[in-house]
Amino acid sequence: MNPGSEYEPPTNPYQRPGGQFERPGMPPSFPPTLPPTLPPMPPPPRPKGRPSWLLPTLAAALVVLVAAGGVGAYLVYGKISGTTGAPPVASGSASGRPGAVAKAPDVCSMLPEEEADRLVPDAKVGPSSRDSEYAVIFGCNWTNQRISFGEFWRTREIDVKIDQYRGEGAKTGRAMAQTSFEAEHRSGQYGATAKPSLDPGDRQHISKVTDIPGAGDSAFAQYTFRRGGKLLWYAYGQAYARVGDMTIKVKFQAGQQRKDAQIMSNDTMQAINETNAIREVSGLIKHFTKGAADWQARNPGVLAQPAPSASASPTVAPSAQPTPSPTVLAAFPGECSALTETATRLVPEPTTRARGTAVGGDDQTECRWLNLKLPGGEGITKIRSAMITVHRFTNRAGTADAPAAKSYYVTERGSDKNMADSELGGIDWGPVTDLKGMGEAAYRQLVKTTRGDVHASNGTVLMQKGSLVVRIDYSGHQRPDGEATNSSKVKLMAEKEATDGALDLARAYLEVLAKQPVGS
Repeated sequence: MNPGSEYEPPTNPYQRPGGQFERPGMPPSFPPTLPPTLPPMPPPPRPKGRPSWLLPTLAAALVVLVAAGGVGAYLVYGKISGTTGAPPVASGSASGRPGAVAKAPDVCSMLPEEEADRLVPDAKVGPSSRDSEYAVIFGCNWTNQRISFGEFWRTREIDVKIDQYRGEGAKTGRAMAQTSFEAEHRSGQYGATAKPSLDPGDRQHISKVTDIPGAGDSAFAQYTFRRGGKLLWYAYGQAYARVGDMTIKVKFQAGQQRKDAQIMSNDTMQAINETNAIREVSGLIKHFTKGAADWQARNPGVLAQPAPSASASPTVAPSAQPTPSPTVLAAFPGECSALTETATRLVPEPTTRARGTAVGGDDQTECRWLNLKLPGGEGITKIRSAMITVHRFTNRAGTADAPAAKSYYVTERGSDKNMADSELGGIDWGPVTDLKGMGEAAYRQLVKTTRGDVHASNGTVLMQKGSLVVRIDYSGHQRPDGEATNSSKVKLMAEKEATDGALDLARAYLEVLAKQPVGS
């Protein structure tokens, strides 16, 4: 499948740490969001004695006051740690059966698997539940912040919260839910018309409220787009609904950024557009209004019971697939044998090895020429190593898959470019330099390593040709006889020797490919 390919333009949102997000109409002075790749941070602690969320009637009043003051209402959603101790007992119940409780609704099961996989492929799924003073809150989150799609990394998230309200005084749980829903609706209407002060170049768009027919007792959707500075750029759709004494909130956030974009920036970032966001959340909310209504039909007038502890709500990750170990091949592959002249010029009197492995549609062959004790003149020992790794990509039908090869190449190039001109922990990455006339695409890079058992320079060439991606590495050093391979007296291979050697071996391999029959 093409994850998210139905979105146009391509997309990439960033959200606040911990999965929380801004509400429509939020004051522009609120701190900018951070990329989802940063470690999540918990929401700030609430003052002691304050309810975990505002009483719906007060929330409604707040919206009016906020609108009068010209500041948008602000709410956050996401995983919130449970309250300490038992919540206060409300004077009313959720229904006409005071004290009746039932097992919590399974929010995660309300969304069909095929729909979840379409919107968030290979998602991590996290259910949640907690009690508060005025409602019992259940949720589920589907997220994948790193989906490889051609030249882009895509991010996808669905976040759902279902609140079941207790009665308060003369107000039933249903009335409390209606009050909360109306407050959300007014807040959305205000956000769509508010005119925040933005810095030059920043942009914010909050759409008008769109009613959703056929979703619970009432429902609406809204779209938010925000761009600011060099970091902030995101968009999402939200839908709200009420079903009896429950309110339902659904957020769908989607986006993408080029793999070779600068780290920690909104360079090349794009966000889901309004039409697609409203369409998706309008469809999503109906799955959860139906699920909530079905639960209520099985448990009429009953208050749901949250999970007893966080351990009852584990995060479900996609099944880990073991990485197969390379197998040493009995014979040196013919295409590697054809490189003997060039390889042995770079690595005289080598020890050779060939290995093979397959990972999905990626069939890999690795050939190495190595000499650990190459004479380098009086009192000098050299190490020289040349290695070529060939990735052959096929689709499920077993035919050559050039798009998969292109995607792999772009991923590798983006990763190497992000590390270019940097140094970390004894590894120094040189610049990425694109090469012409070598397949469909190619680049080279020098990496110097002064950590671990062997210190060395490594010249790398990566090139893509059709359904093949070929990596060539040429590395080495020299040191005084008797010195350890990680001695401070090690002298790394010169950059020109390392990069020229890798280029020579790459060109020799392309000549071998040119002599092979078409389709072989």
